[in-house]
Amino acid sequence: MITTPKTYWYTRMDDDEEAEKTKTPQSLPVDKHLFEARNVLITGTVTQELARDVTARLLALSHVSDAPINVIVCSPGGHVESGDMIHDMIKFVRAPVNMIGTGWVASAGALIYVSVPVERRFCLANTRFLLHQPSGGAGGPATDIEIQAREIIKMRDRLNHIFAAATGQPFERIEKDTDRDFWMGPEDAIAYGLVGKVIGSMADIG
Repeated sequence: MITTPKTYWYTRMDDDEEAEKTKTPQSLPVDKHLFEARNVLITGTVTQELARDVTARLLALSHVSDAPINVIVCSPGGHVESGDMIHDMIKFVRAPVNMIGTGWVASAGALIYVSVPVERRFCLANTRFLLHQPSGGAGGPATDIEIQAREIIKMRDRLNHIFAAATGQPFERIEKDTDRDFWMGPEDAIAYGLVGKVIGSMADIG
């Protein structure tokens, strides 16, 4: 799902000074404890601002230690290229990453989710997963609409190859399933190769 960002799960970080002004006293210790626990939250719409924040946290945590980082994802999707940025950065950092799905993991959120090997993909008991092809509103002159349509097709094929590699499903199966909204619960997602294990607590990761 390609969307124009409208809502944010945290204060927009247009500049660092403004972000510091809008932080509440309650949020500062929460951020501190999350960092110390090596936990990163990805919640809400995937935007460029979210990608910047998550990337900064991943780089900082990886710099501090090679210990595993836990990324918790609950997202309806959003901007694909922002999802690409997080997906690639999770692979880029030195520290290994555990991916934990909760709530719903959809569209660009699912792209982020499959950035780690299947044995590091976990989810909680009531998580729902959604795979589908990218979409976007094309406008402008006819030639621009044609260019946008070609780019969406290339993006769809690229994402289908990523999901095929991540799940072990044939490309043709992924292509067919993502032609429409394809929902899975935890057990279906395990059988599909999307999820490695359903967990009930952090103690179950290992």
